[in-house]
Amino acid sequence: MNALSDLIRVNTHSSIRLQLGEKLIYIDPFRLEQSPHDADLILITHEHFDHFSPDDIEKVGRTDTLFILPASMEQTAAAALAGCRLRFVRPGETGCAEGIRFEAIPAYNPDKPFHPKQQGWVGYLLQAEGHSIYIAGDTDATSEAAAVVCDAALLPIGGTYTMNAAEAAALANSIRPALVIPVHYGSVAGAPEDFDRFAKAVDPAIRVCRLI
Repeated sequence: MNALSDLIRVNTHSSIRLQLGEKLIYIDPFRLEQSPHDADLILITHEHFDHFSPDDIEKVGRTDTLFILPASMEQTAAAALAGCRLRFVRPGETGCAEGIRFEAIPAYNPDKPFHPKQQGWVGYLLQAEGHSIYIAGDTDATSEAAAVVCDAALLPIGGTYTMNAAEAAALANSIRPALVIPVHYGSVAGAPEDFDRFAKAVDPAIRVCRLI
């Protein structure tokens, strides 16, 4: 069985690619340089330009690709992704897509205006091939995030729009995945140095992997 870190790639920012068994999954594809058209499943966390980019989606999508998106994006997605296979989910919803079990985890800012809870935006907890992987999306360290149990967590650390490096490290130390991968820093938000701040604050028993 491949190591968890071998299954995960981060293109940039929060643009993530997962290989789970025979299924290739993209989360929030963004700033892609190639057009492989190889996605079995595309997950979108919310509608901001750096997470929902139709131009980048077109580079990895196929006619049979299944999309999972927040229910609040139904009108936006129906217009931008006309003719595609679309499935809409609400925070807390569970299901199975292309053989991948998933739970939509609420993703929001309790005290900032950028990602209001009422929008119903989400992160995803994915389970397949004996692995559980949490992609937090744009969120602060909420009670819902703190309740996640997973083998690997991809957490935003750039601050401003999400939790910062210290807050993300505290969340990692609380949920204690075997592997944690920081995202959402160094380009659209945050600085490259945020990785070092994050890594120093994470419990040494938790492996921190730099993919950006």
